[in-house]
Amino acid sequence: MTNSIEEITGCDTILVIGSNTTETHPVISYRIRQAVANGAALIVADPRNIDLVKIATVHLPLRPGTDVALINGLANVIISNGLMDSSFISDRTENYEKFKQTVEKYSPEYVAKITGVKVEDLIEAAKIYAREGKASILYTMGITQHTTGTDNVLSLANLAMLTGNIGRPSTGVNPLRGQNNVQGACDMGALPNVYTAYQQVGDKKVMDQLSTTWQVKLSNKPGLQATDMFQAVLDGSIKGMYIMGENPILSDPNSSHVIKALEKLDFLVAQDIFMNETSAYADVILPAAAYAERYGTYTNTERRVQLSYPAVKAPGEARPDWQIITELGKKLGFPWNYKSAEEVFAEIAAVTPSYGGLSYKRLQSNSLQWPCPSPEHEGTCYLHKDIFARGKGLFSAVEYKKPAEEPDETYPFILTTGRHLFHYHTGTMSRRSKGLSRHRPEEFVQVSPQDGIALGLQDEDMIEITSRRGQVQAKVRLTDKVAPGTVFMTFHYRETATNLLTNDVHDPVAGIPELKVCAVNIRKLAR
Repeated sequence: MTNSIEEITGCDTILVIGSNTTETHPVISYRIRQAVANGAALIVADPRNIDLVKIATVHLPLRPGTDVALINGLANVIISNGLMDSSFISDRTENYEKFKQTVEKYSPEYVAKITGVKVEDLIEAAKIYAREGKASILYTMGITQHTTGTDNVLSLANLAMLTGNIGRPSTGVNPLRGQNNVQGACDMGALPNVYTAYQQVGDKKVMDQLSTTWQVKLSNKPGLQATDMFQAVLDGSIKGMYIMGENPILSDPNSSHVIKALEKLDFLVAQDIFMNETSAYADVILPAAAYAERYGTYTNTERRVQLSYPAVKAPGEARPDWQIITELGKKLGFPWNYKSAEEVFAEIAAVTPSYGGLSYKRLQSNSLQWPCPSPEHEGTCYLHKDIFARGKGLFSAVEYKKPAEEPDETYPFILTTGRHLFHYHTGTMSRRSKGLSRHRPEEFVQVSPQDGIALGLQDEDMIEITSRRGQVQAKVRLTDKVAPGTVFMTFHYRETATNLLTNDVHDPVAGIPELKVCAVNIRKLAR
């Protein structure tokens, strides 16, 4: 997040797009509700009639996969009505004229045809977002999990810069990260093209510094994206795999493709706290300690680094991840002699500029937000206060592109996926809770009442959902939460493995698969 969670309550306007916040980030959703109670306007852009719509000033129910068209349409209205922040654009940005030229054709009428959003609602939302005050954008994987995910994010950055809603309290472009410590993992270089703090692979200065510190020669070639690894197994270029804390059989798109790759591997190591569908294929299981069984840090969605203490002892042979990796490194010939998580963190601070001023000693008294470059620095609540990291903010001229797969006669419905409140991700942890499972023991496919009538469906009828990649069976729930022509499923349930259906085509820049849009057919099954 460019800004902090606490700042949400101080917003005058909030645009929530591609985020079912009350169910996927319930704590943050409380801040949104507080802001609305304080008088903030709430714009919700989502294909479904999610819970936040009940308190929204305006709802923009766009068709799945049309985000760029919608955002360009908002920008068009803002520019046409002279509502942009001309001083901010002139002083702090570049490439505005090219961006302006691009969005000229995205009139409200043109955008309505693409997105299905009413012209008057689009105009109202644009004027609300661009009004004086502090406007914040909150988004999640409803924006990123598309073949145009990068374009979607660039479009949101355009919108914030267009109105000067960046670099101030209670503004910004704020991705709500989907899993605990996913922000920290990215900060630590768990991406194929960067080292810690997003230092680029191939940057000679960075590589020279790290090579000296680590006493190894580093490759200047980025690694494979996660979405490419399983294809590389099938192509024969990857023979072994090490999977930590992940269950790709349920979480990755086109699950049949993942299973074929796992079956072909010569060797698979799974490091996790529980057995799951993926670790069943492993040759070696390394039992890891859970969060309450180890001492270490987490970095949350607002860039806040927090120290976590063990509450209970790890069971059996389970160990903290750093110990497992250290011992493995020794067996592979590396002179790793870390004695504690604190020693590892000290090295992190030494090679990671944005973490340079952090230490366990400081974190014991207070959590801090990066960038925190020196021991005297108090951390950073919001980013881009006076200058962007690249200097001037760059407007991107982004055109709308259709999703990779659209409905047709054979597959007439759009499937979009997500989560619900009672379970988390692939259910490896949450489905072990009797209380949570009692609330939501099985999947219910959300179908609109209009489509239900056309298909002769009633609540809890069994249906078969089929895509070009697979098929699953589940019970149906008729609900106005989804629009006609759209169906919604979660991916929490192994018995209804939704990602057997989803499309593994991915964004060419970020490598994120298009989990939010694929074409499916529905067939009622006999009782």
